[in-house]
Amino acid sequence: MDYIIIGTAGHVDHGKTALITALTGFEGDTLEEEKRRGITINLSFSSMQNETKNVAFIDVPGHEKLLKNMIAGAFGFDASLVVIDANEGIMPQTKEHLEILNLLHVKNIIIALTKKDLASEEVIALRNYEITEHFKNLKNLHLVEIIPVSIYEPNTIQTLKNALFALPTLTKKSNGLFRYYVDRSFSIAGAGTVVTGTVLDGSIKVGEKIYAPEIEKEFLIRNLQVHEHDVETAHSSQRTAINLQSAQKTAFEKGALLCKKGYIRGFDVADVWLEGIGGYHLKHNSKVILFVGTKQVEARILFYETEESAPYGYAKLQFQNKLFLVHDEPFIICASGRTIGGGRVLNPINDPMKKKVKLELLKALDTKNFKEAFTILVSMHKHGFGLISSNQRFGLNHDEAIAIARSMEGIFVDEKGLVLYPLEMQHELEKVIKAIYTKNRYALLSATSLSLKLKWASALLIESVLQKLCNEGTLDLVNGVYKNAQIQIDNIETLIEDTVYDILSKAGFTPDAPYNIYDDLDIDRKMGDDALKSLTRAKKVIRLEHNLFVTSTALSEMVQKMRDIMRKNEGIDIKILKEQCDMSRKYLVAYLDYLDNFDDIKKEGTKRVFL
Repeated sequence: MDYIIIGTAGHVDHGKTALITALTGFEGDTLEEEKRRGITINLSFSSMQNETKNVAFIDVPGHEKLLKNMIAGAFGFDASLVVIDANEGIMPQTKEHLEILNLLHVKNIIIALTKKDLASEEVIALRNYEITEHFKNLKNLHLVEIIPVSIYEPNTIQTLKNALFALPTLTKKSNGLFRYYVDRSFSIAGAGTVVTGTVLDGSIKVGEKIYAPEIEKEFLIRNLQVHEHDVETAHSSQRTAINLQSAQKTAFEKGALLCKKGYIRGFDVADVWLEGIGGYHLKHNSKVILFVGTKQVEARILFYETEESAPYGYAKLQFQNKLFLVHDEPFIICASGRTIGGGRVLNPINDPMKKKVKLELLKALDTKNFKEAFTILVSMHKHGFGLISSNQRFGLNHDEAIAIARSMEGIFVDEKGLVLYPLEMQHELEKVIKAIYTKNRYALLSATSLSLKLKWASALLIESVLQKLCNEGTLDLVNGVYKNAQIQIDNIETLIEDTVYDILSKAGFTPDAPYNIYDDLDIDRKMGDDALKSLTRAKKVIRLEHNLFVTSTALSEMVQKMRDIMRKNEGIDIKILKEQCDMSRKYLVAYLDYLDNFDDIKKEGTKRVFL
């Protein structure tokens, strides 16, 4: 079955709630306060379905003071049913609602001309003309049909139903990244915390975990309901109630974001395309209220191309707290209780760069020229531009991002690590590697060991350079490591063992940690570990603790020295040993602990004494 979410909008008292009741049998004004005041305060939800399609309605308030709830609902719309009283026509709030729908790119609009039984044919014809003319100024909206209706004329309600069922199910661009803004949160006895909202993208399943980034907690999904029916999976564009295990109702305020862990980062700034509505000029450096999903926060507008007021432009929005936004996410801005504009998020990730370069990036993102955007970002991140966040940054899944990267020239693509490098970094890396072999002719390196030393370079990038040097005859690949092609080594393993043992012998009682030795020798860590294991099996080296290996000769000397101290002092502890052997606590503790292996020594308190 196909699912579509229809938002109802329009001026107060134009008959939205009564019309939804006539369509679905559901009375939206269920809260006592709503019934008492006679207007819809919170978002009300209902649905109707035929054999192939489920049409869910989000009935939003029309009262001007309740505008924020109207905006919250509009973010989940696939299409909209705009209600206009046939006698009163388009009212100021109707225009404002249409402006909001236009900013949010809610494409398909059906107009229901209500109370047709109270209007003449001439009046209805006039409304048709007025509405059609008004839509010419709303570039992002498509007026599907104007349908005169009366809740007292069932045939008109059926005509409207047919038109709603006939609305196309739009294929939304999806990157598979689950996102969901909470619009309600409540507790149910025996079930726990339940949140409601619209799945904006991706899907979730019962038994999976979802993440609340603002509070940095994960929750298990106990149950899912779509339009009051238990389901195993909830998909994009479905009104969904989520029952969360071990969650507190207070943890989920209206506007809380739920997503999958590890895919979305939060920032206190975002780069956007911004435009005013109704000829309104937006002020540089002004404070506004930003609405995104069901969330509302204070934001400051900083235009990139002007410090004066402007009807539109590229801008940076600054927030007091981190927001977890994604590319192309729509938003609305209000000031003094009225909608003044809105736009789309272009760059949700904070990229410090010069204004000129930032504008080039934003123009590329605005036109979906991701190849150009990648080029700019790679040039700004010479030590690697990561695509791991391509879902959030570009609305692209990893396969789509890699496909774009493959089409580019002058870059190295690490498909496994999802990192792009300018080709000049291969040349830089080649110089670094050659310098290592110049300093140490006997260096034995691998891509893995070098990536641990050169944090910015991925193993795949390093491997490409090492292979190039091999092909040129500079290096040889032997047993998984690269050696100087000019140096003849008969047995690499024996050479490494002898070299490591020699270093440990010279260090005496205070040897360095193994990885530091390997780095100093410029040898692969795995080969170093293998050499140390071989020396340990041969009992030439003893492991005292995780990162402390000493030669058996040095250890025997230290044991004899500690025994002599014990005889003179009737035992030994850290303080006594420190007075005789000036070394760090790490070594002192390790040597004293080793004494516990002898049958003629016991530990009394902090001291070791002879039995």
